[in-house]
Formats: sequence, C-alpha cells, structure tokens
Amino acid sequence: MTASPPAAEIRVMLCDDSATARAILARLLESEPGIRVVHRAADGQAALAALAEARPDVVLLDLEMPVMDGMTALPLILKVAPKVAVIVASALTQRGAKAAIAALAAGAVDYIPKPQGAAGGATDPGFRTELVTKVRGWARMKRREGAGVAAAPPAVRPTRPVATARPAILAIGCSTGGPQALGVLLKRLPPLPVPVVVVQHMPAGFTAMLAEHLDRSGAMRCAEAKDGEALLAGRVYLAPGDRHLLVEASRAGLLARVTTDPPENFCRPAVDPMLRSAAQAVKGRVLATILTGMGHDGLDGCRAVIAAGGQVLAQDEASSVVWGMPGAVVRAGLPGWVAPPESLADRIAVIAAERIVA
Repeated sequence: MTASPPAAEIRVMLCDDSATARAILARLLESEPGIRVVHRAADGQAALAALAEARPDVVLLDLEMPVMDGMTALPLILKVAPKVAVIVASALTQRGAKAAIAALAAGAVDYIPKPQGAAGGATDPGFRTELVTKVRGWARMKRREGAGVAAAPPAVRPTRPVATARPAILAIGCSTGGPQALGVLLKRLPPLPVPVVVVQHMPAGFTAMLAEHLDRSGAMRCAEAKDGEALLAGRVYLAPGDRHLLVEASRAGLLARVTTDPPENFCRPAVDPMLRSAAQAVKGRVLATILTGMGHDGLDGCRAVIAAGGQVLAQDEASSVVWGMPGAVVRAGLPGWVAPPESLADRIAVIAAERIVA
C-alpha cells in the first residue's frame, strides 16, 4: 500500500490539560495511517497561540481546562480558523452532556465522550473506532467545504414500486454525525401531520440535552420519549440513551414504549427495533429516513418497512460524515430518495402532505 500524499494527511491539534490524556490520544491517532498530531496544547489559550503555525484540520478540544476552558476557546478558534473541525471532549455526566450540546450549538462539529480512567477507557476498541472515524470523517467534510466541491445529484431513485399511502409516522435513524444532520433536517421541516420518532446513537444523559437543543431550534416540539406516552402529530420523540424506543398501536392511537431489551447491532437505542415496531403498529405506513452513521443499524428495519409497504429515504454520501448506515440501505436498493438533509426535509414535507406520492 502506498503512503498517502502530503495533501491527504489529516493534521490534528490536541487541547487538553491532562498530559496523560494528550499522550493517549496522540498514540491512538498516530497509529493510524494518514493522521498526524501537529500540536499538543494544555489549555485554550495555548491552542489559540499555536493555530497559525500548526494549521490543523481537526482540533480535539477538552471543555474543562484551567487558564482558558474549551467553551471560551471554541468561538475564538473558529474565528481564527473557520475551516477547522472542532470536536469537543466531554465527560459522561449530565453536566458534560449539557456542555457538549452547547458546544455543538456554538459551532463544534461533534463530540467524543472522554474515556473513563487514566488509560483503560481509551484503550477500548469502541472508543478508538469512534475517535478515528470522527476525525477522518469531519476532516473530509471540511476539506470538501473548503474546496467548494459540488454537491452530488439531489436524488437517486432505485427501481422499485413506491408506496402510495400517506405515512402515519416519520421514523429517523442516525449515528456518527447525526446531531448535525438531524438538526439541519428538523430545522427545515414544517410541523408535520404525523408524529416523528428518532433514534440517535448516544449515551444516557446526552439525548436529553440533544432533545432540548432540537426543541429550541426546530418548528416542532422535541423531547425524550417516555414509556407509555401518546405519540402526537407534529412532535418529535427522541429515544433516551441506553434505551430502545418502540412504537405500539392502541385504541387511543400510537404509544411510545421505552425498553431495556438487549442491544441490537451493538447499540441501545437501536434503529432496527424502532422501525420494525413502527411498521407493525401502523401497518406499513412508515416513512423511514436514515442519516449519517457508522455500521448498518437500520438496514433490517428498512427492509421490514419496505416489505410492509412503507417508504425509505437516505442521506447521500457527499453530505454524510460516515456513509455506513445510509450506504447500507442504498446498496440494498431500498430508498426511493437519496439526498442531503435539506433536500430530504423538503421531500418529507411533500410526502407527509400528499395522500398519493408519484
């Protein structure tokens, strides 16, 4: 295998007050081909001072530091280097979750949960995969933006029959890069005549903060789903972290079921059980939408939706941080529409408003 050319090298700056954390992150990243740690800073002020010389593509920014914390440094970094991708590191606590979501609203592209323990958490293969995937994905996205790469064609229509019944529910699944894509999609959507259920792969605590953020930024009310509550039209229900969200039919209408059933696809919440339950509850009248994310969670659920007579949409590769989940359903020939989040929102609004979709 030939080495990546210098232009393809991903330059990473680490900003964390813990020398141990900096060393661990540097070791993980530099063991990957094409990634180089170009600077290690102990606080936000030191990171700012080194930006011009280091020229990073990605900054991994701790939020809690002396001298200048990450939230103070974030807007200053983006002012000096607007094309850099800032990924914040946050503790797996309610306070950490709140800070991470606030950072996303302030311009960070993503977050990584800080590994627990001096080294044990950081050596977890799942943490390493998440770290490297997000660094590679966001570096690629920012470079495309900086180069002014043209967007892919707005839609792809695999050859298959398209459902004609108006959906009774919109079901969305996403993972890596999902908070940003989900925010764009929901902000563009008008209030819909159907309920919206969402599975975003996130730890417990983080989903509540994400729901609050989406509630403030979109046209529809958004909250974490509660077990047994009615699913109302024009509202968004987010699966709580570490809980599956299922849809159940009742005489009074659709209900949310929040369960601790075993993980699927190594995930809880997972997209597949949500889609399967929704397809059964509304007799196939599901509009499933798969956004950016690692793995293939949602593929089997989308197959169930199509088999029951529903419809599937997927995010396109060019706008996805990771084209794992949407790519899986596209390769299976399931979506009737493949596009960036903005275009998906427009298509969803049309489908939800029309009883017959051409």
